[in-house]
Amino acid sequence: MSRLPFEWFLALRYLRPKRTFVSVITLISVVGVMLGVAVLIIVISVMSGFDQQLRDKILGFNAHLRVFRAEQQTLTNYAALMKAVASHPRVRGVAPFVQGRVMVQTEPEQGSALVDAPYIRGMDLRYETNVSFLHTHLVAGEYTLDGSSVLVGTEFARQLRLSVGDRIAVYSPRHIQELQKHEGKVQDIEEIAPPDDFTVRGIFDVGYYEFNASVIVTSLENAQDLYRLPGSVHGLLVMLDDPYRASAVAGELWQQLGWDYRVSIWTEENSAILNALMVEKNMMFYLLFFIMIVAAFGIMNSQITFVVQKTREIGALKALGATHGQVLWLFLSQSLVVGIVGVLTGLGLGMVALHYRNEFLHFMNRTTGIELFPASIYSFAELPALIMPADIALICSSALVICVLAGVIPAAKAARLRPVEALRHE
Repeated sequence: MSRLPFEWFLALRYLRPKRTFVSVITLISVVGVMLGVAVLIIVISVMSGFDQQLRDKILGFNAHLRVFRAEQQTLTNYAALMKAVASHPRVRGVAPFVQGRVMVQTEPEQGSALVDAPYIRGMDLRYETNVSFLHTHLVAGEYTLDGSSVLVGTEFARQLRLSVGDRIAVYSPRHIQELQKHEGKVQDIEEIAPPDDFTVRGIFDVGYYEFNASVIVTSLENAQDLYRLPGSVHGLLVMLDDPYRASAVAGELWQQLGWDYRVSIWTEENSAILNALMVEKNMMFYLLFFIMIVAAFGIMNSQITFVVQKTREIGALKALGATHGQVLWLFLSQSLVVGIVGVLTGLGLGMVALHYRNEFLHFMNRTTGIELFPASIYSFAELPALIMPADIALICSSALVICVLAGVIPAAKAARLRPVEALRHE
């Protein structure tokens, strides 16, 4: 005799594979749940990987906090301010910076000059290694800003056809102001506002397209000269021991420094792209969840057919003393078993697919010649993925609940059958 309750015993017996239409529908329902769970796990994990790598790259080049003077004033006493900020127990590093738009013109030996308008960032190499990983991400040249030197990103160098040793002319707001001041008084612009000449000493790749394409780096002294900031800077870059405590630390620093300063956090400065990724992840979850809803309709269909086929057996069970709840649980347990099998197989399939995701991409690239994940567009060498237990638990539990709910209507119909009417059924 089986030690299982008779509801479970009958449910498992009825679910044994048979060459019937109901068994085929049940198998299709299991496959539907499996594919729904697997696809959701793969997509949500890849989206989480994108989000994690993007945050790492943003935090690798940008600091967790930025300290500015209120009303867009420059910092003149930044050395003392750096000591005050560094005294906070959660601050790992502080560095001054000057940053703003400039116009860059190439000086090629042959051909026409190219022009772009990137951000130029002035930094002090003595402190910069504490707030960014730029020094470890050079792909050409050397990490130096001596004299009139500049570091450029890989995309910027590609667009302007630059290489190490090339010279560029930089026009800053100072040149524009001088040009406006003397407008119409002279014929040759360069007599009024000659550009500053810089030499490309290195090319960096921080793994994020926007930084590689729109930021160039020079020494703090050169940037101060371009923006007419002798002895002052635009602000301070602050690195913390935990970037996800930035909001709390920003409030504490603001109280410590006073009303004359403002502190911005990295999530605010990059809120557009981070929020866009979050919205995309949520939308993908809701859209792909319909795969499991379709599978749930398959479960409902198979259970309704099964109730019709087993009407006489249901009448016999009730005549022998089976209660309303026992018959209800008999058919609900069938939906639960289908859901458990579908969820477990889907979980296994999803984990295997995530483990071999990059091998699959490389195989498709070799066999079809199609690059499904071009690095030139996404700025990642391989497909990222981050398996988060909370996401996996949400996907699996919600799929299981949907499967059980799909069997409620057929189970309730079976439980309401009267023994006499069921036994009369032909």
